[in-house]
Order: sequence, then structure tokens, then C-alpha cells
Amino acid sequence: MERSVVMIHGMWATPHVWRHWKPFFEQRGWTVLTPVLRHHDAPPLSAPAGLGTLSLLDYAADLEAYITALPTKPVVVGHSMGGLLAQMLAARDACAAAVLLCPAPPAGVFALHPSVVRAFLRIQMRWGWWRLPHRATHQEAMLGTFNTCTDRIACDHDYAHFVHESGRVLVEIGLPFLDRRRAARIAPSAITCPTLVIGTDKDRMTPPGMVRRVARRYASVAEHREFAGQGHWIVGQPGWQEVAAFVADWLEQQRMPSSAAA
Repeated sequence: MERSVVMIHGMWATPHVWRHWKPFFEQRGWTVLTPVLRHHDAPPLSAPAGLGTLSLLDYAADLEAYITALPTKPVVVGHSMGGLLAQMLAARDACAAAVLLCPAPPAGVFALHPSVVRAFLRIQMRWGWWRLPHRATHQEAMLGTFNTCTDRIACDHDYAHFVHESGRVLVEIGLPFLDRRRAARIAPSAITCPTLVIGTDKDRMTPPGMVRRVARRYASVAEHREFAGQGHWIVGQPGWQEVAAFVADWLEQQRMPSSAAA
């Protein structure tokens, strides 16, 4: 089977977040694909029409169509919101294995941790935020996403690539009990592929307790690893190599059926 991995970026992000991981995995013999979520290819300061009402279901449908067109069923690696999308794809049997990096939680895992509330408070003070596009300010990003990043120049560079995100998606993740479509609802039994759940002890966006609860939901197929001294930005801050190597080693130890075609 061709060793292919689809890497899914998270909220406010673009495939730029995989600038380290893509060459790292390619050097280990993987074919790496980094699709961009709908409207996330717009300039950072622009807010595309229609973005604010996009759903997780829209993103997942786009990704499922993308994967279905591939010659073989890939491994999926998702960071943050991309980790929730990876769960949705795994539940649809769209991937051979799933790696969830600091994943946003599905419905049923309580998401309103104080640090998360602080990260989104300004956005939620705006009337109609649930149907509008939003983008984190520099200060919000540094306090939340980049709180443990020691290279501020690199963090500023990464923040400069942040784009707008859907207000509807924020409701679906943070307030799923208000979402009639239950976009973030995933039956734990639906995920049967090998799954790796990675968290960090200083994450303010998907705190470690939240990530542990995600791992417990899929305990029959999931392994959990928590990295000390790291925050949410494990895809780009110093120390990313240790995480990437652990993920690559874990994937290469999995026995995935050679007939797993897309």
C-alpha cells in the first residue's frame, strides 16, 4: 500500500502549519497531502462571503470527497479543529488510521474550560457572532495558541498566516447543545481504525483533561500520549520534531490492511 497521509489544519489556519511536518514525513517515505479547508485560502485579513455560516459538516464533506478520489485510503493527521475533522472522517471509515493532535472535542466532551472561554470571549461579545467570520487578534493568539512558544519571531510569522473562521463552527464545537444538526456528534463505536490522541500539559485551547477525555471515548482503538512543557502549537514550535517523530514511529508500527482502498 502506498504510504499516504492527509494532514488537516485547524481553526484560523492554513496548510502553512505543516511546513515542518510535510518535509519530515516525506523524508521518511510518506506521500503527504495538505488540503486547504473551504475559504481558508483567502488573504488573512479578508472575510470571504459565506464563511461565517459554514459547518463542520461542510468541511468534512469536502475532505471526504478529497480522500475518496485518492488511489488508496490514507492516514489522516489533524491538528486542533482538524483533529475533530479527523474524528469525523474516521467515523465515516474514510481513513486507515487517525492521529489527533491537541484535538477539538466532539459533542459529549465538555469544551467550556476557563482558558477556552477567555480565548473566544471577545468574539462572542459581538452580536450575530454565530453566523459571522472571525479571526483571533495577535494578543489572543499569543495567550492561547502560542502561549509556550519561545521563538516570538516564528510565532509572529505563524500568526500572520491566520485567516478567518466560521462562527457556526465555533457554535458546533463550543456549544454543541445549541446545534440542531449535531455536527460535532460522533458515536465512539463508529471509530474502528487505529487512533493516536496527543495532548500537551500546557495547552490552553484544548486543555490536557479535555484531550484525555477524547482519548477515553475511543479507548478500544486509541492510544494516548501527553507531551510535557508544550502548548497547543505543537505543529510548529520548538519541540515539534519530537512529536512528529513519535507520530511517524507509531504509524509505522500499525498494521493497516493493504487492501484499504479509498
